Amino acid sequence: MPTITLITIIDAPIERVFDLSRSIDLYKISTSQSNEEAIAGRMAGLIELNETVTWRATHFAITQTLQSKITEFNRPHYFVDEMLQGVFSSIHHLHLFSVERGMTHMRDEFKYEAPLGLIGRLADYLFLQSYLTRLLKKRNAVIKAFAESNEYKALLS
Repeated sequence: MPTITLITIIDAPIERVFDLSRSIDLYKISTSQSNEEAIAGRMAGLIELNETVTWRATHFAITQTLQSKITEFNRPHYFVDEMLQGVFSSIHHLHLFSVERGMTHMRDEFKYEAPLGLIGRLADYLFLQSYLTRLLKKRNAVIKAFAESNEYKALLS
């Protein structure tokens, strides 16, 4: 199962970074290029343990839906979201948070299995992993920008 691991260092309190990472509203902002929209479950605010969200988005000119659930949650140290329904065979996204030298370290461990067997593995090799990595990096850059400025206040009031 392919795994994308990213570490983003953020100059903001761990609680703020944790909460921004589970903000439905910030997720929408960070994925504007694919027109992500929450259409069921938790549709705004901060997602919590055992809650689900269903997203509609356009990727590769195809409109898709994906439902995920928060299956583990220990604020402000980690949470896990897992795909319940969607185009992938599976997605398991571990979000880890720690403080080192006064900075919050946000670590993503994004494990996924592409659909369609051999065709999916080939797509993963050719473009899917790099595409998903870019999406995660963009999302993390938005979290960092909000966390390190006063923009977070509009989402975490």
